[in-house]
Amino acid sequence: MRIVIAEDDPLLREGLALLLRAEGLDVVATADTAESVLAAIDEHAPDVAILDVRMPPTHTDEGVRAAVEARRRHPGLAVLVLSAYVEQSFATDLLTGGVGGLGYLLKERVGRVEEFMDALGRVAGGGTAIDPEVVAQLFTRTRQDTRMERLSPREREVLALMAEGLGNSAIAGRLVVTDGAVHKHIRSIFAKLDLSPADQVDRRVAAVLHYLENARAPRH
Repeated sequence: MRIVIAEDDPLLREGLALLLRAEGLDVVATADTAESVLAAIDEHAPDVAILDVRMPPTHTDEGVRAAVEARRRHPGLAVLVLSAYVEQSFATDLLTGGVGGLGYLLKERVGRVEEFMDALGRVAGGGTAIDPEVVAQLFTRTRQDTRMERLSPREREVLALMAEGLGNSAIAGRLVVTDGAVHKHIRSIFAKLDLSPADQVDRRVAAVLHYLENARAPRH
């Protein structure tokens, strides 16, 4: 797996590179600005780009904008965005552009090597990895949508885990239920969110995006 890292903190940047190399991965380039990481991605054609949300010059959303631009230039590129704390709008902005091969994690997750490597592998494999803390904070803001109110507590748990990027078997393991039970809950979620099998969309993706987009709506 070939990786490019963009992080303006030199200690974190080099520490992350050392960690990944120790895990046997190929870090082909590191960068400290959005402009330089885009150049590195163009040059090295990595499998995965790991980017900090906030980078010079304004330290606002350069990393997210770079991630979106990198995906535009290289549609097959997997992107894992890191943030010091939960920034819900950045998570949904990134994921709305397409959920395959995308991740959004808090930087503290990097120190939990097994969790971090699992998330990186999921993203590299074309899946999603959303930090559980991001999901938890988004979930507290979904009650304004009447369709979300239709979901049972268990269905909300299942949808939250879907938003983290877990597959059916992983959700079953997390909730200590059977795969069949998870499948039944997901079918019910689709029905309650008015997602028809006839729709020309991936219903699983649509359910997660509905969940995340709903969380962005202003509170009243």
